[in-house]
Amino acid sequence: MGVPLSNRSKFVCTLLASAALFPSQAFAADAEATSSLDAFDDQTGTSPIVVTGVRSEGTDDYGVEEQSTAMRLPLSQRETPQSVSVVTRQQIDDFQLNDVNALLTTVPGVSVLAAETDRVYYSARGFDIQTFQIDGVGLPFAFGIQTGSLDTAIYDRIEVVRGAPGLLSSTGNPSAVINFIRKRPSTDLQAAGSVQYGSFDNLRLDGDVSVPITSDGSVRARAVGAYLDTDSHLDRYSLKRWTGYGIVEADLGPNTVVSAGYAHQDHQSRNAMWGAIPLYYTDGTRIDFDRSANYAPDWSGWNVIDRQIFGDIAHDFGDGWTARVTVLRRAVTEDDELFYIYGNPDRATGDGIFSYPGKFAGETRNFTVEAYLTGKVGIGGREHDIMIGANRGAQSYKQFSSYDYSQVGVPLPLDTLFEGNFPRPDFPDFELSLDQHTRRETVYGLFRANVSDALKVMLGGNYTHASSEGVSYGTPQDFDESKFLPFVGATLDLSSSISAYASYATIFRPQVELNAANEILPPIEGDNLEAGIKGEWNDGRLYASAAVFQARQNNTAFGMFDPALGRTVYTPVDAESTGVEFEFGGMIAPGLQATGGFTVMRIRDENDNPERTFVPRNTGRLNLVYSPPSLDRLKLGVSAQYQSDFYFEPGGVSVTTGEPIRIEQGDYALVDLMASYDVTDALGLSLNVRNVTNAKYLSSLTFDQSFYGAPRSVLASVRLSY
Repeated sequence: MGVPLSNRSKFVCTLLASAALFPSQAFAADAEATSSLDAFDDQTGTSPIVVTGVRSEGTDDYGVEEQSTAMRLPLSQRETPQSVSVVTRQQIDDFQLNDVNALLTTVPGVSVLAAETDRVYYSARGFDIQTFQIDGVGLPFAFGIQTGSLDTAIYDRIEVVRGAPGLLSSTGNPSAVINFIRKRPSTDLQAAGSVQYGSFDNLRLDGDVSVPITSDGSVRARAVGAYLDTDSHLDRYSLKRWTGYGIVEADLGPNTVVSAGYAHQDHQSRNAMWGAIPLYYTDGTRIDFDRSANYAPDWSGWNVIDRQIFGDIAHDFGDGWTARVTVLRRAVTEDDELFYIYGNPDRATGDGIFSYPGKFAGETRNFTVEAYLTGKVGIGGREHDIMIGANRGAQSYKQFSSYDYSQVGVPLPLDTLFEGNFPRPDFPDFELSLDQHTRRETVYGLFRANVSDALKVMLGGNYTHASSEGVSYGTPQDFDESKFLPFVGATLDLSSSISAYASYATIFRPQVELNAANEILPPIEGDNLEAGIKGEWNDGRLYASAAVFQARQNNTAFGMFDPALGRTVYTPVDAESTGVEFEFGGMIAPGLQATGGFTVMRIRDENDNPERTFVPRNTGRLNLVYSPPSLDRLKLGVSAQYQSDFYFEPGGVSVTTGEPIRIEQGDYALVDLMASYDVTDALGLSLNVRNVTNAKYLSSLTFDQSFYGAPRSVLASVRLSY
């Protein structure tokens, strides 16, 4: 997990563009509002045929009746033999989870590791989450890390399936897959808008408009827009983000729905850190720096633009058979001037830190097409489910870099490090540093056998061919790998509300990371085995689960930046994670919505030594919102996140004691509060307070640099709806 990673563009999975300034909250206020998919259901009498399924908008629920991220079939959480978490639109609005980093901190079993100001790692079950999907379609991050913050304004909900996503996405990790479900148009006119302002001059405007284009709503459109302009608890750091999304959807007769849209996000930061702050002196003792400390000069920043064009068509053939085809074209461009520092200072003199500025331009082009068919077949007097599909993705990536080597290795005294006054180098013309082309073709299938009224058995598999050609800093990036991966799962109803389940899934993923000898590491291989109990009550509006799991991942690239080579050097690591997860969510009582969970795990290497020690072993999540039945316009809520201690050993030793150096972050908990009040049906006010206790904590320890997370902050909102 070393730095820098040459500013390689990551899978930025937001997309957006539009022209409206009305937000999403209003749609959650109208329980009678129906989406196009709901209208489609009314016409055909079948379940939704699009992967988005039933909307979470329009209800106060913190759960959904069904999801299809795990295996394309519209199954309830109880029917799914894997661990599934859902963050609904209502939960997003209540706690103002306006970007994906804030949202994922509320999800049980997920850790958000902010390695830098603008690059983030995500982890579940001890391993990196590298597969983000949009409406069920997507490829893993190109380089395993997310660049730029992702706005949540355009999404109805987010579904997280923990474990190996090997059935549908074999080239992920045995950690989780995160599926972002886009908002869809409604058949009637709806509009909403909001203004938010809070600590650190945080200004946000967002909006949401849905309109019927034809009188009967058979053709409809929706536009979502959001603008963010904010400073930070870090000195001088600021961020501007524009987000837009537009979609047109049409019923082509009673059994066919077609849609097309465009999404856009522009992320621009200033005084942004590439890497983070050195944490220790050469004698191994910690450096004491302020929570607001930032070494980045004003010319340093990440500029990431993500554009996506998409379309899909879904058809109901009758008798339970449906099909969907999706096409996605994505383009991500980066234009970054960055400032990294390396080294550790001497405690007496403060000397030992050096400069490493760089300028980068990159462009990613991605084209993905996916088609799948689901239906029911009668065998042995019983009706069974079947799903088959295929996916093809092609991606090209070019990166250009520029270094003014006269400004590399300049000493930076610790006592002036955080003034952020390093002059902008005279960067020379760009040179091509990376030119890579990858392809992935996948076919998959699943048979869900209705063995008895109580027992369902799932047998499936995935065959994937992945290839790459190109060069990175003069080193070939070629691979050509194929593999079949099985999937097995089963659910057994123990009562009318309780089921037991078990599943086994596998993954593989070719790598392009290089060792010190400039050799590409072998492919990652892994699997996930889990078993547990799930329960659903109140017509599926309340669920709970308990699971034990074993996740294995071999040949994982572990990197450290080597200043002598001027790049990150990787070594393969084998690791196994075992643990227990508890989770619940939904309506606990009238007016009381909640989600939460707790994860306990251990991660060991092939020699039974602790591995990936920067990942917290124990995490807890709790989100509660209560609306008194006697005063249903009022909402009060609390959100808490707990992480156990974690540490990182950089491999060096103290110059005074000779003992190995270890950097530690103790366990901590963050508590957020919210209150909202609907003055009228059209006007609402809310107040959110984050990190109420003002806890001080390091954002991550993925390598030997870090910075502190945000202190207590306040955000006030005014929203209007029609």
